[in-house]
Amino acid sequence: MNLPALPTLETIRDAAARIAPYAVVTPVLRSDALDALAGARLHFKCENFQRGGAFKFRGACNAVWSLGDADARRGVVTHSSGNHGSALALAGATRGIAAHVVVPEGAVQAKLELIARAGAVLHRCAPTQAAREAKAEQVRRDTGAVLVHPYADARVIAGQGTIALELLAQVPALDVLITPVGGGGLAAGVAIAAHALCPGLPLFAAEPAGADDAARSLAAGHRVQSVVPDTVCDGLRALIGAPNLQALREHAVEVITVTDAEAIAAMRLIWGELRIIAEVSCATVLAAVLKAPGCFAGRHVGLVLTGGNVDLDALPWGTTPRP
Repeated sequence: MNLPALPTLETIRDAAARIAPYAVVTPVLRSDALDALAGARLHFKCENFQRGGAFKFRGACNAVWSLGDADARRGVVTHSSGNHGSALALAGATRGIAAHVVVPEGAVQAKLELIARAGAVLHRCAPTQAAREAKAEQVRRDTGAVLVHPYADARVIAGQGTIALELLAQVPALDVLITPVGGGGLAAGVAIAAHALCPGLPLFAAEPAGADDAARSLAAGHRVQSVVPDTVCDGLRALIGAPNLQALREHAVEVITVTDAEAIAAMRLIWGELRIIAEVSCATVLAAVLKAPGCFAGRHVGLVLTGGNVDLDALPWGTTPRP
């Protein structure tokens, strides 16, 4: 099987320069209380402060601004459970081009609102990977828009890899790095960039036990596509892309699976100790550090918090009228 070419350090650096006028250099936060709990020095790369509230803007922005003028005029299309869709809509707006986003039924309302506010055209589909891909292909044929895959596109992977460039500049003393893994665009991009700069750096990825296809695929030596995701971590329900799995294998990324209960408990800790809103999907990284202390104890650990687009109306006070 011929896989799309993976980005290199050079293309990731090109992506960083390309998105610099539009993306945010996100902060790194720390907590003494969480350090004590983990027995490690934790450095949280807070992509919840990224434009659109999630790291996805990096990859989407790089993809949009990589297009030639003729392709850009055709607009862009993707399928997404939320964050990539809103990111592509925002990125399209920075270039003044149309964005079409295929969204599965059951997507988080807060993410749908972000997509709509950015001016994208929404297309709904059934909540399966096959339905998402089929609908996106239909929209592509009908509109002529350029497909920007949410995680298996080299331009997107390169954009996500810019996180590692920033984090390693902000915290040069990192001993280990961990990201969440769903479709794998982030984990792949970070792995490529991190090992180009620090070849021996241990790399980990955190995955929900109810959507553990990446862990199963690495164990099996081939892409396992039979997993039916069952997790509250809505941003990590996508099956890992083939090129992304290749990158994880080449860079010896170790996947740690966590339960939904562990991810929710970690999310509460992040909200309470860092005083920020973070999605349950990205809380998997803290859950993994707490679950496998032998991999992290005594080390400087970089944890990528991927987003903060939480549906506040779904929380217990959701029925309270908005001001």
